[in-house]
Amino acid sequence: MTGVRVAGVGLTHFGRHPERTGRDLFGEAALAAREESGVDPEDIESINYGNFMGSLAERQGHQAPLMAEMAGLQCPATRYEEACASAGVAIREAVRAVRSGEADVMLAGGCERMTNLSTADVTEGLATAADELYEIRAGMTFPGAYALMARAYFESFGGEREDLAHVAVKNHDNALPNEYAQFHRAITVDEVLDAPMVSDPVGLLDACPVTDGASALVLVSDEYAEANGLDAPVSITGSGQGGDNLALHDREHLAVTPATERAAAEAYDDAGCAADDVDLVEVHDCFTIAEVLAIEGLGFYDHGEGIGAARRGETTATGDLPVNLSGGLKAKGHPVGATGGSQIAEMTRLLRGDHPNSDHVEDATVGVTHNAGGTVASAVVHVLEVDR
Repeated sequence: MTGVRVAGVGLTHFGRHPERTGRDLFGEAALAAREESGVDPEDIESINYGNFMGSLAERQGHQAPLMAEMAGLQCPATRYEEACASAGVAIREAVRAVRSGEADVMLAGGCERMTNLSTADVTEGLATAADELYEIRAGMTFPGAYALMARAYFESFGGEREDLAHVAVKNHDNALPNEYAQFHRAITVDEVLDAPMVSDPVGLLDACPVTDGASALVLVSDEYAEANGLDAPVSITGSGQGGDNLALHDREHLAVTPATERAAAEAYDDAGCAADDVDLVEVHDCFTIAEVLAIEGLGFYDHGEGIGAARRGETTATGDLPVNLSGGLKAKGHPVGATGGSQIAEMTRLLRGDHPNSDHVEDATVGVTHNAGGTVASAVVHVLEVDR
């Protein structure tokens, strides 16, 4: 079984792009990844493309061959949909294809365009990732769902809104130098606590923004990289996927995420490492409580201990385990179908040393990315390692 290397990454700026289409955005990211990789476009054998809301937001189905065209390629292309984990799954399947020997070169990533819709329409579209029969019909939206998860956490393990505010402050600080981030504004704990309440205890500054953007990666086998003299020091050495019941009322505990735990266990086993070996992490912080659930589900903290990590400085840029040096979904932005690819692209840049926050982790060798769908009914975890 061959290893898988990240030969090139491409990102658009994450933010509001009302004048651009999804196809335009993905084309930019894919062409950037192609150029950075140095791979002959005729060698790219297939495209795995993640997208969640394209049929609603742009009334465009059958997007995969369209995105291949925008990437300047004429090869098979497949769209993957797993809500907010769409790109993570698309990349996981690309990794599996390269490892198995089915392909030597794959392009994988994703895109989402949402800011062309009203806030109400975006909320309604995103809500389709929840259980239609038992949650959507009752008026459940994701701020409400994560508010329930936060309340369950506080009741089971303790913690308070100020702990979550430190997560938001940290991630905004991390986004400041990131040229691809939606927000370049520092915030304070008081600003988070004083922001309008969306669904108690989730306030406006506890939530990620509505975002447009795209991400792309060129993945190659070890043999292809060596034969073609590619400079690709970062490898994806572990991949795992986990699932859970879709509706919250069908779960044993609202403040524990078994999908993340299962995905992490598989990814660590695949890579031959453990949580203690990890130097930095990019997690799916669609809401501040989601970061807490993620770092516990990934095994970095026991249940109930992750809530104070940012407040104690442990997960800041200068802490023992930097989390979301990109700014995370909270400050970099969350173009749903692109997020999983963005996390791996950012982790690649951080490990290679060409990210604006790489100075904080210059000796790092192992990074983990965590991409979740909905209220973590789906989770995809990847382990990345760099040659030093």
